Amino acid sequence: MTNVLVLGASGQIASWAIDMLADQGATLTLFARNKNRISNVPAGATVIEGDATNRAALAEAIRGQDVVYANLAGNIDEQARAIVAAMEAEDVKRLIFVTALGIHQEVPGEFGRWNRATIGASTLDTYAAASDTVEASSLDYTVLRPAWLSDADEVSYELTQRDEPFKGTTVSRKSVAALVADIVAHPNTHVRENLGVNKPGTDGDHLVW
Repeated sequence: MTNVLVLGASGQIASWAIDMLADQGATLTLFARNKNRISNVPAGATVIEGDATNRAALAEAIRGQDVVYANLAGNIDEQARAIVAAMEAEDVKRLIFVTALGIHQEVPGEFGRWNRATIGASTLDTYAAASDTVEASSLDYTVLRPAWLSDADEVSYELTQRDEPFKGTTVSRKSVAALVADIVAHPNTHVRENLGVNKPGTDGDHLVW
């Protein structure tokens, strides 16, 4: 069985991913700032309440894991530095790290301008710094940049590389979770790749749901 640490386990994408990973037979450790906000705790999962900038707490949680899946928000640049340091210290290599579309100014056209204005340049710069930290590390990372997120109960996504224009405008949280679960099941795929994630057919100057 694969040991998976979920950082940001109370999040909505993570909630879908936790169910999928449990169905795959993964042994889960769920890490969140407030453990009471984790909506689903599968049987046998370990729950840790902690701050993802606390390197000592991270090191303890990371020790013995096969994959770390980080789906965080806020001071994500500082969190990325702590995660990378702890993983390198514990010799745990496989990281799946979720950021946001637009961190590399890769979203074209009117939608790209709207996206940057709506999310905010400072927020995108913070996420970009986190991605840069992950990509500069020695880890076997996959960075994911999802489009705007929907609650649709569907799995439908396509991928773009870091140096390609971002496609589409939206994607379901369930789709992102399915991609995470697939990478965990096939850990040699998408190694050291930075991927845009969108639903096919949602291109446009405005959000296409």
